[in-house]
Amino acid sequence: MKRPYVALITAAVLLMLGAVGYYLYTHLKPYPETVELGPSPEVRANAYLAAETYLRGRGLKVSTAKGLEGLDRLPSEGQTLILLGSRENLTPAQSSRLLDWASRGGRLIVTAERLWDEDQGKSGDLLLDRLGVQQFLTEDLDKDQEKDGPPAKDAGADEASHTDTEEPTEPLEESSGNAEEDDPYPLLTKLYLENERAPAYIDFDTDYHLFDSKNLAYAWANSSDSTHLLQLQHGKGLVTVLTDNWIWQNDQLSDYDNAWLLWYLTQDSAVTLVYRADGESLATLLGRYFPHALVALALLIALTLWRQGLRQGPLQSSPVPGRRQLEEHLRAGADFVLRQRGQIALLQGLQRDILRRARQRQPGFERLPVAEQWQTLGRMTRLPVTAISQAMRPYSQQRMAIAEFTRQVANLQSLRNAL
Repeated sequence: MKRPYVALITAAVLLMLGAVGYYLYTHLKPYPETVELGPSPEVRANAYLAAETYLRGRGLKVSTAKGLEGLDRLPSEGQTLILLGSRENLTPAQSSRLLDWASRGGRLIVTAERLWDEDQGKSGDLLLDRLGVQQFLTEDLDKDQEKDGPPAKDAGADEASHTDTEEPTEPLEESSGNAEEDDPYPLLTKLYLENERAPAYIDFDTDYHLFDSKNLAYAWANSSDSTHLLQLQHGKGLVTVLTDNWIWQNDQLSDYDNAWLLWYLTQDSAVTLVYRADGESLATLLGRYFPHALVALALLIALTLWRQGLRQGPLQSSPVPGRRQLEEHLRAGADFVLRQRGQIALLQGLQRDILRRARQRQPGFERLPVAEQWQTLGRMTRLPVTAISQAMRPYSQQRMAIAEFTRQVANLQSLRNAL
C-alpha cells in the first residue's frame, strides 16, 4: 500500500477516535454512589453502643459491667448506675444493696418491668415495690376513668415539671377547643425545666403509666395521658424510674431529645452501664460466704492427687538392650493387631488372602457364586468342601473363645498354604 493511502487511513482513524473521545467526555459524568453496608458487628452486638459513645463525647467517664458483682467496689458519690438488663432474677439481697448504694449518694436509673397487680397488692418487682412506684397500662387507666367518672384535677397529671411553678393556661373555646389544640404532641413526653420556655420531648412508649403511690417523687415527665419518668430522693442519692429504656438504643437515641435526656440524667458524674442484672452465680455466692470451705476443699483435692500419684512397688529394671528375634517381632505385631482390631479382623484378613491367591490361580474366580467358589477351592486344595465352608463362612461380631479362635486360624492357614 502506498504511503498517501496509509497516512489518509491513519488520519481517519485518529479523527474517529477523537470524535468518540469528545462524545464520551461531554456526555459521561462521574457521580458518587453510597453503598449502605448496614451496622457494623460492634453495633449489632451492643444495642447501647451509641449511648456509650455519646456520653464519652460529652466528656463523661463511661464503663460497662455484665452484672452486679462489682457493686460493692463502686463508689456512690459522683456515680450514675444505669440498669439496662432485665431484673427478673434479681434477689432481695441485691435489691437492698442497690438501694443502699443509692442512699449513700449515688444516682440509680432503672426501668419498670412489671405491671401492678391489684389482687396481690404487688408487682413482683422487688426494687420498685419498696419505693412505692407502680406501673399500669394506659388503657386500663382510661377504663377506670370511664367507670368512675371524670377524675379530680391532679396538679402533676396535666404537666411535667421539675419546679412547682405552673404555666398559665388559656380557657378553651366552646366550639373548637380540644386536647390536640392544647397539646400539639400528645404522644410525646414533655420534660419541663426551670427557666426554660419550651419543654424537652422524649418518645417514651405511651402504653405504660407510672404511679407514685407514696407521693415521694419530686420530679416527673408526662405525655398527654400518662407519666413515664419519676425521680425520687432516696437518702443522699436519687432514683430515676422510667417506663422504658429502649429510647437510648442505637436506632432511637437520635430521635427527639432522647440523647439529651440521657446526658441530663448523668451529667457531672461517672456512668456505669449494667447490661445484666441477673442473680449472682453459685461460684460468686460460694466465694463470698464460704471462702474457707473452698480453700479446704482445694487442699483436700491436692492432697488426694498427691497421694494417688505416689509410686507403688519397686522400680522395674531396664530391659537388656539386645536385638529382638524375628519371631518376637511377629508375635508382638500380631498381639498389637489383635488388641486394636479384634479377632474378626484377623480372620477376615486370612480369608481375603485366600481369595486373592485363588484369583491368581483361576481367573474369573471372584465372579463365581459362593458355593461354586468353595467347590473350586476344594478341587485346588484337595480338602473337603465342609472344611472349606467352615473356614470361609462369615463370622459374627461376638468375641470367640481362645480355643475356637485358634482352631479357625489353623484351618484358614492350612487352606491358604494348600493353594
